Amino acid sequence: MTGLDGQVAVVTGGNRGIGLGFAEGLVAAGARVAIWARDTGRNAEACQHLKEFAPGAQAVAYACDVSDEDQVEAAMAATLADLGRVDSLFANAGVGGTTPFLEMSLDEWRRVMAVNLDGAFLSLRAAARHMVERGEGGALAAVSSVSAIHGAPRMEHYAASKTALLGLVRGLAVELARHRVRCNAVLPGWMDTEMIEPGKENPRWVEATVKRTPVRRWGQPSDLRDIAAYLADPALVFHTGDSIVIDGGYSIF
Repeated sequence: MTGLDGQVAVVTGGNRGIGLGFAEGLVAAGARVAIWARDTGRNAEACQHLKEFAPGAQAVAYACDVSDEDQVEAAMAATLADLGRVDSLFANAGVGGTTPFLEMSLDEWRRVMAVNLDGAFLSLRAAARHMVERGEGGALAAVSSVSAIHGAPRMEHYAASKTALLGLVRGLAVELARHRVRCNAVLPGWMDTEMIEPGKENPRWVEATVKRTPVRRWGQPSDLRDIAAYLADPALVFHTGDSIVIDGGYSIF
């Protein structure tokens, strides 16, 4: 897709995995991209990758822990100072973890919620405030998961955070519509990213998830390029409050 010339998109956690797939789609469509992520080394590598992926692309990165309110506000201020505006933000930064529920500590519960839910709230709020103040509308997106639909044993904290994002997205879609700000959720299925690397040690689990996926493979970050460009497209003024499942048919099989 093309048509994002002059647009500025922020991708939190955009230096790897799903976030980098989003960023690839956005720069390919002509947007300037700002990555907010903690690892400065990977941030630099991601920016270089994006410039090679889409020659002429502009990509910058800012060290940011999205669970820290001050860092989010600083990242937004730096993005606006350097790029002048933010037209779309993808709240993608997230962490996972597997712990038997009976053994799950409050600290472990809060560790996941702090990034997946609080971090999304802080990022979306910063972008929404700017978009409303600027008065030209914009697009917000939050990365949920099919874990918000299916039972996720040993990952109840992760699933709860991703389910909560759906309520946040719907509320924002209604509240911000009068400001021409759209908000949608993306629900990826099993994606071949670092987050599920530990699962590859269990061949039976890998086989089971692939067999249940009609397209007979896990998703790749590249499978999410076009949905990012689509959701950021300022022409799509009537698409808001949606939960878009991209899982190779896993949820319907």
